[in-house]
Amino acid sequence: MIYPKRPSACLAICFPHSPFSRYRANSALRYRTMSTTNTPRSVPTKTLNDGHAIPIIGFGTGTALYGKAADAAVTQAINVGFRHLDGAQMYKNEDSLGVAISQFAPRSSLFVTTKLGKATPETVRELFLDSLKKLQVDYVDLFLIHTPTLIDGKIKETWAELEKLKGEGLAKSIGVSNFRVKDLEELLAHAKIVPAINQIEFHPYVITQAQRILDFSNKHNIVIESYGGLTSVFRRPGGPVDAVVAKIKQRLVDVSGNSGITDGQVILKWLQAKGIVAVTTSSKKERLEEYLETYNLPDLKSEEVQKIDAAGTSEKFRQFVSEILSYPYRC
Repeated sequence: MIYPKRPSACLAICFPHSPFSRYRANSALRYRTMSTTNTPRSVPTKTLNDGHAIPIIGFGTGTALYGKAADAAVTQAINVGFRHLDGAQMYKNEDSLGVAISQFAPRSSLFVTTKLGKATPETVRELFLDSLKKLQVDYVDLFLIHTPTLIDGKIKETWAELEKLKGEGLAKSIGVSNFRVKDLEELLAHAKIVPAINQIEFHPYVITQAQRILDFSNKHNIVIESYGGLTSVFRRPGGPVDAVVAKIKQRLVDVSGNSGITDGQVILKWLQAKGIVAVTTSSKKERLEEYLETYNLPDLKSEEVQKIDAAGTSEKFRQFVSEILSYPYRC
């Protein structure tokens, strides 16, 4: 069981006008919640190309939490059993993510990710150290370049700065996000360290666009991490994947005797079968519990994975990067 550190919470109570009070309002109530933390659910991990292990599901602080205080949502996720926390400079809430992180010990029990925002090679280190300060940590487990568009295409120079941070132990693993094959090729032409992760929008309806990225990443032992993985369930329901998922769900119900299996759990099992790490989020405790319970369910059969793939290729839909970062998947 992981217990909260009492001193930092007390600072907000004893000094209500201190910086700690901004995100620790009603801390006595929140503290009671944290003190009843359940034993973490068992979540599988995946070994990265540098030997570090990453939990295959993480709680993200973008989307609905973008620009908002994330400490309450992250605290709830940790209490439920999430240990992989995904943040970013661009989300504008690293400080509140740090408040939640600071309440739990040991630090080593958490896998913390953040991502580089708009930067030049000369400002990478300064921005990274500022993130460490906001997150209230001495290191992060994973540091990603959020997208090439935020570094003005200076992939070679920026990656060299990330390699330095890894060399100093400030970032245990380093990687990229929203990188196309051409971006990865440019990076690898000069890199000393191969990225551990490429985090991209990935769900059944981007199979066609993303396949070259998957193939290239597999060739170079780069793990794919998915955001928007449940798009077919929540953002594009009624598509061709639904019928396939319904049949798979029924088989899992029959095999496990668990009548509460959801479409979202089937898709998470699909991502797991494809070796893809998932980042998701929710404000609902019961949904977070549902996500973690996924890994107690039977695995999908290879033919079931293939059927979801095939159904996904019949429709194309993207929710995120093309709209938010204006950076399409052209490989």
